[in-house]
Order: sequence, then C-alpha cells, then structure tokens
Amino acid sequence: MILVDLERVAARRPDRPLFEDLSLTVSTGDRLGVVGRNGTGKSTLLRVLAGVDVPEEGSARQGRDVRVGFLAQRPALPPGDVRAAVGPHWEAAAILERLGMGDLADADVSTLSGGQAKRVALAQVLVDEVDLLVLDEPTNHLDLDAIAWLEERLARFRGGLVIVTHDRHVLDRVTTRILELDRGHGYLHDGGYSAYLGAAAERAEHEATAETVRRNLARAELAWLRRGAPARTRKPKSRIAAATAIVEGRGPVVDRAGDLDLAGGGQWGTTPRLGTKVIELHGVGHGFADQDDQGDKDNQGAQDDQGDYCDRGDRRLLFEDLDLDLGPGDRLGLVGANGSGKSTLLDLIAARLTPLAGSVETGPTVRLGYYDQTGRDLDPALRVREAVAGPLGQPNWEQARLMERFWFDSDAQWAPVGTLSGGEQRRLQLLLVLATLPNVLLLDEPSNDLDLDTLRALEDYLDAWPGTVVVASHDRAFLERTVEEVLVLDGKGRAAVAPGGYAGYAASRLASGPRGVAPSTGARRPKATVGGASGGRTAGTDVRGVPVTVSAPSREAVSAPPAAPAGSGVSASGKVRSSSTVRRLVGLAEREMVEAAGRRDSLVAELSAGNADHSVVTEVAHALAAAEVRLAQAEERWLTLSEELGT
Repeated sequence: MILVDLERVAARRPDRPLFEDLSLTVSTGDRLGVVGRNGTGKSTLLRVLAGVDVPEEGSARQGRDVRVGFLAQRPALPPGDVRAAVGPHWEAAAILERLGMGDLADADVSTLSGGQAKRVALAQVLVDEVDLLVLDEPTNHLDLDAIAWLEERLARFRGGLVIVTHDRHVLDRVTTRILELDRGHGYLHDGGYSAYLGAAAERAEHEATAETVRRNLARAELAWLRRGAPARTRKPKSRIAAATAIVEGRGPVVDRAGDLDLAGGGQWGTTPRLGTKVIELHGVGHGFADQDDQGDKDNQGAQDDQGDYCDRGDRRLLFEDLDLDLGPGDRLGLVGANGSGKSTLLDLIAARLTPLAGSVETGPTVRLGYYDQTGRDLDPALRVREAVAGPLGQPNWEQARLMERFWFDSDAQWAPVGTLSGGEQRRLQLLLVLATLPNVLLLDEPSNDLDLDTLRALEDYLDAWPGTVVVASHDRAFLERTVEEVLVLDGKGRAAVAPGGYAGYAASRLASGPRGVAPSTGARRPKATVGGASGGRTAGTDVRGVPVTVSAPSREAVSAPPAAPAGSGVSASGKVRSSSTVRRLVGLAEREMVEAAGRRDSLVAELSAGNADHSVVTEVAHALAAAEVRLAQAEERWLTLSEELGT
C-alpha cells in the first residue's frame, strides 16, 4: 500500500534550494534512511512526508486512512505530566522504562530537559499503532541499551519507516534504501549505510570525470572559436551556439570545498604541548540533593544525570571515591545509562562544578576545550562571522579562513545564527571550541545533530591529534574510532574501567546481559587511572567486578614496535589492545613516516646543492643518516601495527 507520495516537491532557503524536483514514494514495508550534510533539508523533508508542512512546490499525498507517527527534531509536548503525555496503559509504561524515563512518569513536562522531552516524545510515537513512522534523530539522548532496544523494535516494525539518524549502526541495521540530499538534488541508493557510501563515492567520481571531459571540450571549442573572424563567418551558427554553451557552462555546484579541514593544514595553529601532569581526580564524589538543585540546563546535561542515585544521608550520589589520572595523549570514553553522571563528571573535569568530596587537580600546561551538549549561548540575531570574531566585531583573515574550513562559505558567514539548522549550529559550536587550540578536549555527546561527513572528519582528526580526549557518547561507531579505554558509570556510586577499550566493553555487555552497567563489587575506591606519569598502571575492576590492572600506552611506548603475532591485538607488554587503539597508533606511525621522509628529502637536497664547507657537509651527512634510521623505524613500526590490526 502506498503510504505517502511526493511529486516534484521543493523547499528553499533565501540563498539556495534545499531540494528541488524531488519525487518519492513510500509504501508499506519500505525502510528509508535520509542522509545529507547539515542544512540540506532533511528535517524539512520529514515534516513534508509526515504531513506537518506543505511543500513550497509540487504535491504531497497521503494514502487513505494512513496513520503517521512523527518524531520532530525538537518536539513539543502537551501540558501535564509525562504519564498523561504518553498514555496510562501498560505498554506506555514499559516503553518509558526502556527509554530511561520510568522514574519520571509523574513529572511535569515543563520541568524536563531537552533530552528528556525528546525521549518522552519518542515514547508517544512508539506507543501508537501507526502505518508510517517518520523519525528525526530518534537516537539522540538515548543510552546504549535504549538504542539497542529501539533498533530491535524498528527492525520488527512492519509498516513504512523513514528515519534521519547519525547512528551508522542503526542505518545499516534498519534501512534498505538511503535517500541522499546533496546540492538541491535527491539520490536514492539501495542498501544500508555501507552501500550508500560506495554509491556516493562512485557518483562523485563520475561527476569529476564528467567535469574533466567538459573542461577539455571547453578548451577545444574555445580554441575553435578563436581561429579568427574570417573563419568564423563560415562556421555553422548551431555549432557556434553549442560551443558557446560548453565554454560558458559550469560544472556541478561545489557543496563543500573539499573535506572538513579540522587540522588546519598547518596554517591554523599548533596544539600546545602537554606536560606529564594533565588532570587528576582524587577520591571524587558528586551528586545532587534533589532535582531543583541542578539548575535549568537544557538538553541532556546535568538534569539528565538524575536517574538512579546512591543515597548517602540527604544526598543522592552519582559516583563516589573516584580516582582518575588522565595523562598526555589518553583517549577515555565515558559510558553508562542516562542519569549515571557522565555529563556531571565532564563538568567536574572542566572545573564547572566543585565536587562534594575529593579534589580535581589540573596541570599547568592544560588548555581545555569543552564541546558540551548545550553549546555556547549564541544570540540568534548574531551573524556567523560576528559570533566567530567575538569582541573584534569583524573576523580577521585567519578567522575567515577557519570558517571556510568548517564549510561556512562567504554566504553562510553572513547568515544569522537563528537561521542555521540545528546541525549547522552544532558545527559552529565545534568551530568555536577547536579555534581556541585546546590540548585537552572534552566531548559530551558530540554526534548529536552533526551530519555524518562532519563526524567522519572529527574522527579522522582525533586519530592523529596529540592531545588528551575524554568522550561521553552513545554513538557506537564514534566510540569504536576514538577511544582506547572506557570508564563505566552505573549512577549508584560505582565506576569501573572496562579493559580492551570499547570493543571489550561491548563484548562484556553482550556476555553479561542487556544492562551495560557495572555491578557492585564491594570495593569502596574503584581506581580508574588511565595513562599518567606513573605509566597508568592502577588496580581496578572490570565491568563484571573482576580485579584488573589497566595500562594505557604512553606516548613513549609508541616508539617500541610490538612483538605480538600479527592480528593478535596484543602489545609487546602482553596487554590486549582495542582496534581503535591500534588504528590510532597506525595513524601516528604514518605521520611519523611522512615527517621522516620529508626531513630525509630536504637533507638530500641540501647535500646536492654542493656546499664547499666540509664541516657543513659532514654535519648534514650525519643528520641524513639519522633521518634514514628514523624513517626505517617508522616504516617497521607501521608494518607491525598494520599486521596487528589485521590489514
């Protein structure tokens, strides 16, 4: 049965089209994922499909008596309590429990944070019997268990499904077609996210080939037109018109000028060096007396760190007796159910909050950047260029170049912040954080609202970035790419390091059941040291409560090639390393090879210049020999790590 049919629909912004001449039919059993960069009209298209908005051009027709369930990107809830908004029957209560909102069923919706409201709205949609589900970022603000449950539920849904999500695992699992919105056009791809990537790359290659052919033709036709006025009088007018059309024609409009250049290409700035002491937490405990004490944070933030608490007198603690030693170059992921204290822990590390117990020490060389869920408060009337320039009023050339690197072209720089899509505003906030050149980066749910291109660029950037990273995220693909160690918070006072990185944590979750939290171990001071000057060897417990010793690789350890068998994932010290750790080390080795090769080539060129000073020649020759050794070691390290990765 046809559920909804779009015929040549269009939507535009003042400066450009979002999509034009788009025709699409969604029938029962269709499972469509919608992808595209921030600002291409994904949310607008979903509102048209759901019948909430009318297209600016074309027609949108729904089938007779088709029931549609629509989750907006920023939903509005009716006044009253959560139970009344979702429904009083048992299934509504079960869904709220699955989404981590069971304890807030009697709360007034006006007291909910943005993330909590989104989960209530999702429960509203799922509890009704519908023919078509239209979901805009349903995995935002869900924990890993809730995402896994939602994935299973959507996989079993027999009606039509249209979904926008940054979760690449969900796209691959629940969709059979991908609609890509790009430069005002829509492209349908069969298969899930992996198939879409291949098809999109193939289309980009075809476009590049076609543009090369067009330019060659244009050069030939231009030469033909310039062969002189006498010759031109004898040329057919139709040929002249065709030649002029080729010469004056344009290739495909460039949506983004190349890849997102987070590294700055050497012109942006250098990450300040970190000393041996970065950030240390000693016996830290924190919680809240009641909900009112937590202020009015929007989105998930500290309010979503309500959840279950560990009662200690009149306080309800999220965690207690937590020791954490972050060293240079560490990559730590924070995981746990909603309400377990991840955002609160990041706020403590950033010194936005003072712990109820214990202390937080920050090294003298630390320059901290915090990409939180609420972002910097930006005046919606402020233009993008004014937000970046700050007190200067107008951006300098470096800031203008930086905006272009973040895909804010000359037109977008003049756009008011309030006209940007949610994802574009998040990308602007990321720009403002990275522009400060931090050497310690805290990321709180960084994948929320960012498009997939930006996420992949951020992952690539972090692969080779020399600073320390702490990530709180429920995005499985992002965690797999960016973290080495995982700290599990259960919201009841306990924290534990899961050995083996995110892969080890995920395996433990599968082995121990549906709830990915650390059970009670009876230990009053669970150590969670990662890296640090002491070498990062501190006793603790894994997610099953078994005593372990965690050892994060230091920067110096990178220079020693592991001697483990290929593909074993075991370092020379015998530690099982996660694939994300090995991938990052491969990236570091690749960068070392490029630098060493460049140094060698410059020294060879210097020797070839024929300097007559023998002392200078001798000095250069010694430096060249050292560069050759460095390059050979880097190549050997890269080969060994690649074998360990199984490539």
